[in-house]
Amino acid sequence: MKRTLYLLMLLLIVSGCQTMNKGLSKKRDYSFLTDSLNIEQHLEKHKLAGFSLVVFENYKIVYSNQFGVKSINSKEKIDENTAFSTASISKPVTALLCYILEEKGLINLDEPIDKYLKRWHLPKSKFTENNSPTWRQFLNHTAGTTQDGFADHYEGDTIPTIKQSLLGQIPRYNKEIDFLFTPGTNWRYSGGGYVIVQMALEDTLNKSMAALAQAYIFSPLGMKNTTMIQPNEKGFPSNVALVHDEDGKVIRTGLPITPQVGASGMWSTPTDLAKLSIEIQNALRNKNNKVVSHRIAKAITAVSALKNAVGGWSYGWQKSFGYNNYDWFSCNGSNTGVGGNILATMTNGNGMVYLANGEKPNRFPVMNHTRVKILTLMDWNNTTNEAIQEMPLSLRKQLVGNYNDFLYGQGMETKIVEKNNRLYVESPLLDFLKGKNENELLYLKDGSFKIVDYPNLLKFDFSNGEPKSVVLTRDHLNIQIPLVHRSK
Repeated sequence: MKRTLYLLMLLLIVSGCQTMNKGLSKKRDYSFLTDSLNIEQHLEKHKLAGFSLVVFENYKIVYSNQFGVKSINSKEKIDENTAFSTASISKPVTALLCYILEEKGLINLDEPIDKYLKRWHLPKSKFTENNSPTWRQFLNHTAGTTQDGFADHYEGDTIPTIKQSLLGQIPRYNKEIDFLFTPGTNWRYSGGGYVIVQMALEDTLNKSMAALAQAYIFSPLGMKNTTMIQPNEKGFPSNVALVHDEDGKVIRTGLPITPQVGASGMWSTPTDLAKLSIEIQNALRNKNNKVVSHRIAKAITAVSALKNAVGGWSYGWQKSFGYNNYDWFSCNGSNTGVGGNILATMTNGNGMVYLANGEKPNRFPVMNHTRVKILTLMDWNNTTNEAIQEMPLSLRKQLVGNYNDFLYGQGMETKIVEKNNRLYVESPLLDFLKGKNENELLYLKDGSFKIVDYPNLLKFDFSNGEPKSVVLTRDHLNIQIPLVHRSK
């Protein structure tokens, strides 16, 4: 009896150890990223002052590392709490704020925004006589307004008000913001549109943009190192990365002042932006979300513009990419001497955020290397549910050729080539995004096509044996694009 009890106890202990070891083996060590990415060498090669990176997987931050310095003058090291100017990453935060305020009954995003404005009103235009643009149309860049980005200001400059900005009394612009098309009929990226949103929020709620974002997003999510307060205002953080030029030198004071806060005035860290991304990801699955509701998460990440919208756009978020068979929401921020990206999957809680304090030629190679390497190393490969069929030889021959950029509308040449009896799409932009210029064109059983790692479905229209146009489809939206054949 004693021997039997002893054997049972031993079996339980061994079983427990095996269970424990199995559990421990599931915990992945992400330190391999440091050696694989080799960021320090890339900083030196490209004269980039600093770089801050966070990777998240399964709805948790799993890797965080910082490289380089806040300022080339002081050599003070960047740490996890060092905030960067995030430029246009401010836009999806502004859009999220608007949706939260609407859910609380404080604004109505389907109403014309002009009724909320007090300091200034939309200029008269033939495009808006019978179609006054709504909040939502400004948030997804379909309102039709001019003014894309803005010049930075520094201590000692005369800082314009946002009314002066809209009136065009600022560098880069010499006339009032205007309309280029009927709201809702097209897409045009407009930082000026987000300045209008900022003014409408402040005029309606009698609080600054910085105070509203702090109250409804930053504080509730524990984004302790994020602010829309500017360097010339009380409360601006001291632990920040200074902006640097192409030669690796600090630009003036290193602290750009951006009165167009809603468009490009937020300062943050990759850790805080990862918290925001994970909150949205949790809200999408309606689990563990604390601030963003499931309804809001679905709304702000849904594709709402496809025509001329660089592959797809939602409310503040770009929806143009399909890395590793995932649907992603992303945002690129780019100001003089600083910039970065958020990339997050719609499912499974994966993604990355990186920010860098250097000019485009310095930071872009490091950012692109990091993105491509992480997408490869992390093995985020989602399964695809599309039913695929064999592509007939006659169809393959019809499709092979050189075309205009029917994927993103950026004017670059796009090729369909045949390799080993399969078709692949080659594009400089796909090469830039993925680090390889080979994306298979799959033939689906419903007669449409899918390009690996491109989110829109395609349906070609043939005439006289050649494809004459292609219809891009995403969710409930579709757009027909003429195909222009170029010499092979």
